[in-house]
Amino acid sequence: MAGGIGSRFWPLSTPEYPKQFLDVLGIGKSLIQMTYDRLLNVSPKENIYILTNVEYKDLVLEQLPDLRPDQVLTEPERKNTAPCIAYAAGKIQAINPDANLIISPADHLIIQENNFSETINKAIISAQKNRIATIGIMPTRPDNGYGYIEIDSNSNAIPNHSFSVKQFREKPDLETAKEFLSSGNFLWNSGIFIWKASTVISALKEFQPALHQFFTADLSAYNTSEEQQMVNNAFSKCEDISIDFAIMEHAQNIDVVVASFDWSDLGTWGSLDGHLTKDNQNNAVIGDKVKVFNTSNCIINIPEGKTALIDGLDNVIVIQSDDKLMILKKENEQELKKFLKELK
Repeated sequence: MAGGIGSRFWPLSTPEYPKQFLDVLGIGKSLIQMTYDRLLNVSPKENIYILTNVEYKDLVLEQLPDLRPDQVLTEPERKNTAPCIAYAAGKIQAINPDANLIISPADHLIIQENNFSETINKAIISAQKNRIATIGIMPTRPDNGYGYIEIDSNSNAIPNHSFSVKQFREKPDLETAKEFLSSGNFLWNSGIFIWKASTVISALKEFQPALHQFFTADLSAYNTSEEQQMVNNAFSKCEDISIDFAIMEHAQNIDVVVASFDWSDLGTWGSLDGHLTKDNQNNAVIGDKVKVFNTSNCIINIPEGKTALIDGLDNVIVIQSDDKLMILKKENEQELKKFLKELK
């Protein structure tokens, strides 16, 4: 899934060039390129499909030149994750009724690729039993920016082990997140799902009959010249709804596999902090002509070739694009969307 606009990575991420296409780590690879390389360990390249907004198709093919154009599935408008996944399920079911689907966002950071493959293969075992599998992350702090997955209180959340899901819990307040962490039987919801195409279609039929009718009741148009017109029509009529609300909060046949890999959803600049190289004052600096003085605990990203002198900052995020500059206290990062509304 690569259709978002990544507004919390402003000013580098814009609707014209969103964060999944950016090299936010300064390593020479964008997030979507890293995701593609990681998935090659669990799937041949001809079985990898990118779902994105129609505006980004050329960007995808530019960054992933090994893909055929028909492997880039385009959405005419943004309607959240459930319509996107319904489209994928119908498309793949029409190709192979026995297919397993791995649904992965394009903008997650996962470094331990071998561990990722082991966890995914464990989840495929659940999927082949006609169950819905999701990947849960052992929480390391009481974070109120993630949804949570509850497992039985007597379960010991061991990496690469599978557990029945008791319930999904939406993003909590900070005090509730602290309770989740101390209880030991809550996992972060990674947003990575593994299931058979037929399983998700059955779930859509049961819990979201309108989505099922639009995307998966009749598969005859898929993989024909009529596909895009049918999909465009479905998107124009369907509800804007996430897969969590559409299916995950209703279904009873859900397993969670505890991840054996480090994970970040890279939702904000601050979420990058633990993944960037630091200087001796704990600054993460990206840019070949940046000099800092009396500055500590900052994230600084300046375009190549641009000169910057920074003095006297602490716990600040400094991001420059070609024509925009953001200087933001780390503690105010959750306010960025509100600030951008004022800016507009």
